[in-house]
Amino acid sequence: MQPVRRRIAEILKEQGSATVAELADELGMAQVSVRHHLDILVGEDLVESAGVRRRDGAGRPSQIYALTPTADRLFPHRHDALAGDILSEMKAILPGVEVRGVFLRMAEKASHEAPARIPGQALEQRLNEVTSFLTKRGYNARWEVHDGRYAIYACNCPYSGVSNHHHELCLMDQALMEHLIPGVVRVESQALDGASHCTYVIESIPATDESA
Repeated sequence: MQPVRRRIAEILKEQGSATVAELADELGMAQVSVRHHLDILVGEDLVESAGVRRRDGAGRPSQIYALTPTADRLFPHRHDALAGDILSEMKAILPGVEVRGVFLRMAEKASHEAPARIPGQALEQRLNEVTSFLTKRGYNARWEVHDGRYAIYACNCPYSGVSNHHHELCLMDQALMEHLIPGVVRVESQALDGASHCTYVIESIPATDESA
């Protein structure tokens, strides 16, 4: 990000909100220049108008600017580190079978957020629903069929950085696929093992889908 716009974002993060005049004073810049940078930040959905601030004396009220939720990505986070530490502590306390049970229950719970499968629904229609659902959850998923062989590709791991040390997350993903997709799902490749994406192959299709 351009240095001045980065500094504007930092000021708004620190102060919560600011007027153009306040930003100009902080930056040592002309207000017209600050407005130019704010216009760009607003266009990028990083900054938004947050109302007006009325002065004690006479004069027009001043527009207040604040960061949008999208701007949160501009600042460091340690979600991966926190999640990794929590999982390490959990695995140190619980037996392995209970740890796996936790992840399997999480997969089942996540599957309930997906569109419900309709009895007799065509497999390809279901695959469209499932890959759309997975993409919204950060997997960047798609499906393909070759010679009657169906496969789902998860092109992004939303748990990257944590799954490297906690392979149970891969077990959770596979269990999620098994809940979402009719038939037997087999993991053919995993990004964890160096593949460009995770591949889930549907080994068998129930009669209800074949006849749909």
